[in-house]
Amino acid sequence: MTELVAVAVFTLLAVISPGADFAMVTRSSYAQGRKAGLAAAVGIALGVQVHVLYTVLGIAVIISQSPMLFLAMKVVGAGYLIYLGYKSVTNTRRISLEGGAPNSASVLQALRTGFLTNALNPKTMLFVVSAYTQVVQPGSSLQLAFAYGAFMSFAHWLWFSLVAVFFSSTALRKAMIDRQVLVDQVIGVALIGLGLTVAVSGIR
Repeated sequence: MTELVAVAVFTLLAVISPGADFAMVTRSSYAQGRKAGLAAAVGIALGVQVHVLYTVLGIAVIISQSPMLFLAMKVVGAGYLIYLGYKSVTNTRRISLEGGAPNSASVLQALRTGFLTNALNPKTMLFVVSAYTQVVQPGSSLQLAFAYGAFMSFAHWLWFSLVAVFFSSTALRKAMIDRQVLVDQVIGVALIGLGLTVAVSGIR
């Protein structure tokens, strides 16, 4: 029970802390609507499972012991965040509430972006690895380890679904769309800043 509580607290603190996932879900929700925001939340939850899978299978040990491999992972992850930020800052397509519901292609794109944002984020990797190495006992079964991973994904999905619902509300969407240029620039700069932070930071 103590182990479960520790995993729950560890996950809660990591999920609610602002980061690339939050910025990406916010933009998907206000720009494309609730369906896209919820799809992005699902993508993030699926991305968490990538980190859980290689951590439970022991690949994370290899990554943590190989500075060059981890550096390559950081560069790819940072580059993707900077790319998303650049796209937001330079976006010239104006959004309209009268644009209708997002089509299946935009929903799929939001899901894919959510997945890649999380799966390529070294900070999520460090969170998952830390959770398993500091909280989960060495004698825990494989089934329990994957159950904890499922809980981490569920927590991410639940939190970012709430974020999507909040930022896709009609009143808030209208207020943000009326200030779209500023909002896009703020989100874009935040993503670029997060990308640069990931690129220059070391493992603590």
